[in-house]
Amino acid sequence: MSLITAIRAGLAGNDLSKRITASDAVSAGRTVVATASGAVYGGLAGGAIASGAVALGVASAPVTVSLAAVSALFGFAASLFD
Repeated sequence: MSLITAIRAGLAGNDLSKRITASDAVSAGRTVVATASGAVYGGLAGGAIASGAVALGVASAPVTVSLAAVSALFGFAASLFD
């Protein structure tokens, strides 16, 4: 898992939450959207990493789950302090 990938996915989730809610204001709704979007982006990035891991015969679930969780955390934090 790359911390840079998790940060980028979390920030992308925060940007998506701004577009979905059409607001830059800090709110509970935008935080929920940013957290979920960060998790989805992290899961997608982890899935891309996991595809390479499967090709090598390495267990990929720990990578995907941890990347999604850390990305969600960064999306959460970015929405609160943006």
